Amino acid sequence: MTLTIVSLALAAALFFGLALVLTQAGLKHLEPLPGSCIAISSACAIFVLLAPITVDLSQWHYASAGLFALIGCLFPATVTILTFYANRRIGPAVTGALGNLAPLFAVFIAVLMLGETVSVGQGMAVLVIVAGIILLYRTPRSGALGGIAWAFALPLAAAFIRGVVQPLVKIGLEDWPNPFAAVTIGYVVSALVVLISSAANRRGWPVPFNRTGWLWFAAVGLCNGLAVLCLYQALGRGPVSLVAPLVACYPLATLVFGWAFPGGSPLSRQAVVGIGITVAGVAILLSL
Repeated sequence: MTLTIVSLALAAALFFGLALVLTQAGLKHLEPLPGSCIAISSACAIFVLLAPITVDLSQWHYASAGLFALIGCLFPATVTILTFYANRRIGPAVTGALGNLAPLFAVFIAVLMLGETVSVGQGMAVLVIVAGIILLYRTPRSGALGGIAWAFALPLAAAFIRGVVQPLVKIGLEDWPNPFAAVTIGYVVSALVVLISSAANRRGWPVPFNRTGWLWFAAVGLCNGLAVLCLYQALGRGPVSLVAPLVACYPLATLVFGWAFPGGSPLSRQAVVGIGITVAGVAILLSL
């Protein structure tokens, strides 16, 4: 069982990491908000088409369905929007570093809401993983932070939401143990949120037509959809305190895929150190 949980969590990290690399290609053709509309809507369409064979409506549970819908308002929709504005205000380095505090929130909330127990060793392993992930982001140069003080709250809010979502998903899956239902309902709501947000922002049709951009972001949506499905499958089988830190390792996959991608930049010494620390943290966590 533990091997299955770890495999699913690491698969989620792998797909999240690949999605970020593909996003960089897509952003050359579409702005982030319209791009997120294509990505989330594409994944939503796939899950809805598969619903007749993946979601058994005879097991419908109103409370769980409502919780999954609430989660859909927050993740991935709201997290995507918060991250977009944080990148604009304070840059990707600080946004990424603060955003990867999510496992700390997830584990803390899981202890409070689910009664999960975390040993001192597990807590230290989580801290080591977070420290390693933060090192993966280069320190911004002096003067690079063009934002204002409240903008730092945006990536922290995104991290907090990602942390809250994981225990909530686990609660919903206790009464309706179908990760496909959780993903499908959540993505339908998320698609509505980003489409309405983009339409309001553009004061018209939410997404301009760009074939290349649409194809890139459709691929992003497929990767993110698979990542969320693996994440929910892992949460349905194991504790948040194990799953959250492993999924948070997705920047490692981003670095590797980015390096292998045509035109990718070589890994810096700081990144190599960050990778080593993160891997060490994962090894400690899995050995406990």
